[in-house]
Amino acid sequence: NAVPIEMGEPALIYRPFPKPAPEGEEQQLVSTLNDEERDQLALRHKAEGVVRVYADGIFDLFHQGHARALMQAKKTFPKVFLMVGVCSDELTHKMKGETVLDEEERYDSVRHCRYADEVITEAPWQITPEFMAKHHIDFVAHDAIPYAAADSDDLYGWLKRDGKFVETQRTKGVSTSDIITRIVRNYDGYVRRNLSRGYKRQELNVSYVAEKRIRLSQKIDSVREKVDSVKELLEERGNTLLEKWKEKSHDYLQDFVGLFGTNGRIATRLRRALTSDDEDEDGAAEARDTRSSSPL
Repeated sequence: NAVPIEMGEPALIYRPFPKPAPEGEEQQLVSTLNDEERDQLALRHKAEGVVRVYADGIFDLFHQGHARALMQAKKTFPKVFLMVGVCSDELTHKMKGETVLDEEERYDSVRHCRYADEVITEAPWQITPEFMAKHHIDFVAHDAIPYAAADSDDLYGWLKRDGKFVETQRTKGVSTSDIITRIVRNYDGYVRRNLSRGYKRQELNVSYVAEKRIRLSQKIDSVREKVDSVKELLEERGNTLLEKWKEKSHDYLQDFVGLFGTNGRIATRLRRALTSDDEDEDGAAEARDTRSSSPL
């Protein structure tokens, strides 16, 4: 259960990790600190040898690439207090474009990451010395790709030059843009799925004509699936009969040969019948011969 610790407004709320956190950390700070609380915590960290590391981003559609980056930042030193800055909607839309999740959803996504000790909302696009001092940041963790801005070739350039930058590695094959591209590529499939689950076309931004076309296509696909199912069933039954025929064919053949073969039952009966007829004819002939040779 969450246990509130009174330290002024807003209250700090700590929660246990599901499992022990990296490097022996036992608690996770899930709210934003006020200035006084931040200063007190920074002093305690300094006394305890805890390094304060800052990582920033948009964190839209929070995925494993984000989590791995924060994990690396958390493990840059033996003892790390990781502050994660998340930019607001207003700033993000201005500098980068639309997001799928709004700022509150993105803040909360990061709060639920086990590696984040503090979430700094409405984070700046460009980190300044004043921001570093206010939050008592020792190092900034980010991938080393240069991020250009209007007045700079690399937003993190001055931090790299001052030795305040620690590099993290991006996770290959996963990014928010990749996920959005995947959704756009399979757009028709997702629209069909959601319509079949009861979503209204207005919720999906689908026109009346498009909805009718999709539903007709779904019916055609349903009929095709049923036809294919019946076809497979018939093929399966046909294959079953064929297998049974193969299994019984030897017995059938033996029965046929036994009945109609040279030594079969029918052939034997015919021979017997013919032999019997011959014997009868021979007997009759002998009888005639006997009568004709006997004296009157």
